[in-house]
Amino acid sequence: MLSSTRPDAALLALRPVVATAPASGNATSGDFLHHTLRPILKLQNDLLLAVVADFVRDHHVPLVTASPTDQQRLLTELLTRNVKLRYTVVGLISGLFTNAEVDFYRQHRSELNRRLLELAVQRVQEQVEAVVKMSAV
Repeated sequence: MLSSTRPDAALLALRPVVATAPASGNATSGDFLHHTLRPILKLQNDLLLAVVADFVRDHHVPLVTASPTDQQRLLTELLTRNVKLRYTVVGLISGLFTNAEVDFYRQHRSELNRRLLELAVQRVQEQVEAVVKMSAV
């Protein structure tokens, strides 16, 4: 259990409301995805895009000159294969977990990281134009 000094109420207050199904009786990875990961990813969307764009620029990925299909492929490969970027994205999201969420996350880390990264890839792919624009600066 984490220290009780973590500001759980403040962390929850930051999150945008995302339409979700009601939680099941027992905490599941699906519940965590809908009630924790999706709202935090929505909250961190601009920062997620900026981190990916900075990574693209710093590693000289030819995103700006690539075709739209290749842009999608390049971003997917970066987010699925580059360990440094994956851990950065996981930290960007997991840093906003409450005490209870951290406890649940620690018990189901591999499954939740997989789901988190799938959602992050989907978000980035849906906003390729923004990433390209940010990486070209």
